[in-house]
Amino acid sequence: MKRRKALFAGYDEGGRSWARMASLIGWAKMNGVDPYAYLLHLFTRLAPGHLNKVIDALMPWAFPAANSTHSQ
Repeated sequence: MKRRKALFAGYDEGGRSWARMASLIGWAKMNGVDPYAYLLHLFTRLAPGHLNKVIDALMPWAFPAANSTHSQ
């Protein structure tokens, strides 16, 4: 039930989730990065576990450098 409620604007957690996604998309656009490519890169790095000490490597402004050194 919670997942369905997250689709509605009146549900607080759904709003927070959308705000997080909108922030990531906005930061990617501001840094001249394709949001889809960035999110794909981000989630494929986060899924197997990513160390907190190297979190800067996942930021949108580091994406072009990370993308050119890692194969996808």
